[in-house]
Amino acid sequence: MQKPLSPHLQIYSPQLTSILSILHRFTGVGFTAALVLICAWLHALSEGMDAYASFCNWANDPFIKVILYTMLASVYYHMINGIRYLFWSLGRGFELRSVYSSGWIVCACVFILTVLTVLFS
Repeated sequence: MQKPLSPHLQIYSPQLTSILSILHRFTGVGFTAALVLICAWLHALSEGMDAYASFCNWANDPFIKVILYTMLASVYYHMINGIRYLFWSLGRGFELRSVYSSGWIVCACVFILTVLTVLFS
């Protein structure tokens, strides 16, 4: 006999709070992938000019740039949303209006920081 499942995605409709919570977990994985790429960049840098030039040529591919900027956005999101979680750990910002406004502020900050980084890099 199969045990009943508790209600989850089949019952509840997605809300900003649940989407941001799931996104925080995914961006943690993206953050880790970005750290691996930073280690590869540092390794190429330590191997000399040829290895570094090869890495830079690889990183300048338009498809790779999209991946790198997506990883950058995930790092920004994880960092800024982590600050939001720190406030929650202090017991602040649990009012429904505050939860939603801080969620939208996180999204706006991530967008602005990512765009600024892309424009000035």
